[in-house]
Amino acid sequence: MTTLHSLTSTDFEALLNRAFEVRSVSEDVYLSLIEVKAMGSGAREGGAFSTLWQGPRSPILEQATYRLFEEKFGEQEVFLVPVAEKDAGIQYEAVFT
Repeated sequence: MTTLHSLTSTDFEALLNRAFEVRSVSEDVYLSLIEVKAMGSGAREGGAFSTLWQGPRSPILEQATYRLFEEKFGEQEVFLVPVAEKDAGIQYEAVFT
């Protein structure tokens, strides 16, 4: 079983532009992984990195931990922070150190 702590930036790069279902909200919400950026060394194998996710305009997810599901990724709890509002919707960041 894959755990979030064992995933590296390379694992996330393989999932770019894929839709992830947010399973911890009452309505159907999907986020698309749009960017993976290396951040140098960190406590995790492969180093620290950030991920950027694109979501719909509504609902806006507040800063919190959400259960995200994608077929290859499985279901993982990810702490998301809303960081930008674009024409396409709201962008969220998750940082892995």
